[in-house]
Amino acid sequence: MSGLLQLHALVSATFAVNSFQTVPRVMPLPPMRSSGDARDTIAPLFSTIEETEAEQSTAGGGPSIYIESRGDGSTGGGGVPMKRRRNDGQPGTDDDVEGLVMPRRGAEMPKGRPSWFRVPAPSADVYSRYAEVRDSLSKLELNTVCEEAQCPNIGECWNGGTGTIMLLGDTCTRGCMFCAVNTDSKPPPPDPFEPFKTAEAVIQWGVDYIVMTSVDRDDLEDGGAQHFATTVQLLKYNKPELLVECLVSDFQGDEKSVEILADSGLDVYAHNVETVERLQRYVRDPRAGYRQSIDTLAHAKKVKPDLYTKTSVMLGLGETDEEVIQTMKDLRAVDVDVVTFGQYLRPTEKHLSVVEYVKPEKFEFFKKVGEELGFKYVASGPLVRSSYKAGEFY
Repeated sequence: MSGLLQLHALVSATFAVNSFQTVPRVMPLPPMRSSGDARDTIAPLFSTIEETEAEQSTAGGGPSIYIESRGDGSTGGGGVPMKRRRNDGQPGTDDDVEGLVMPRRGAEMPKGRPSWFRVPAPSADVYSRYAEVRDSLSKLELNTVCEEAQCPNIGECWNGGTGTIMLLGDTCTRGCMFCAVNTDSKPPPPDPFEPFKTAEAVIQWGVDYIVMTSVDRDDLEDGGAQHFATTVQLLKYNKPELLVECLVSDFQGDEKSVEILADSGLDVYAHNVETVERLQRYVRDPRAGYRQSIDTLAHAKKVKPDLYTKTSVMLGLGETDEEVIQTMKDLRAVDVDVVTFGQYLRPTEKHLSVVEYVKPEKFEFFKKVGEELGFKYVASGPLVRSSYKAGEFY
């Protein structure tokens, strides 16, 4: 690890320790790639434990009645059985593939949510790093995923000096079944001045590590690769010590687009495989694919061997332990450095139902396996997201 990376890890750890305090816990929101109508649907879930207890009291009962009526996530769900298919991909017999399930819209959801869906509220200390980052952001024109998606991890990330922003607008050309972002085959054209405005604003923001992500832009010849690359170059020119991660699409498998971004000077090239190979067709847009995503990450590493590559996998969609481990092996085969695992949470009723709430112990198991397989860093937990404390390792 370079001196710069070691320094950033030390700075992040220092801020995390100095700003720690006992605060009320909050019930987090489901993950979303963008703002939009779905946010209004889930906003009422964001409440403190004290509010939840007050609701229990109003209902005339204590915690046991609350759990009984709402559920703890341990029952229900389960997905739908996988059906056997012929070699040509057409439906075959009605026999279930033993033990395998898949997610589906409208399928039964687990009843309630587990008790482990709690995170610390952002620090109320006016001298905390969170307050510093929040206050500086209010004066800038930046669209942060942290705020737009009402991410439950905002306090931890901002206290660690990490922020995530979106480029290329808020309308995606694909329609994945887990994502609540707006979709359209012809989104508005990108703002040609966005790289300049973004670079200026990020420098003023004062973060140590910036994650830039975007919707898929299949309508653009290069998928937006040059737009990202220009932004990276402007950031590095103005603040060379800033660590930059780009979480991008697969660029429809176009190697030239991958090369444009890999050679831009960024520190981390991130692209998410999202789920295990068997479930790709049920979870992602048909234009995405497991092998295409793996090849994208492989080519980025080939172009720039010292570039960190990173991906993320959602759990709770019907995958098996063996499939998750095989996914990790496939990623290590192309020398992916960092992997994150998080719980899938349904953004709206129009999206895939949760098959199961994966227990924290299982996340710990996958973290241990990942470390044994040689990943340089593994973040694994129910509320971990692609950009969760992204700068912690570096």
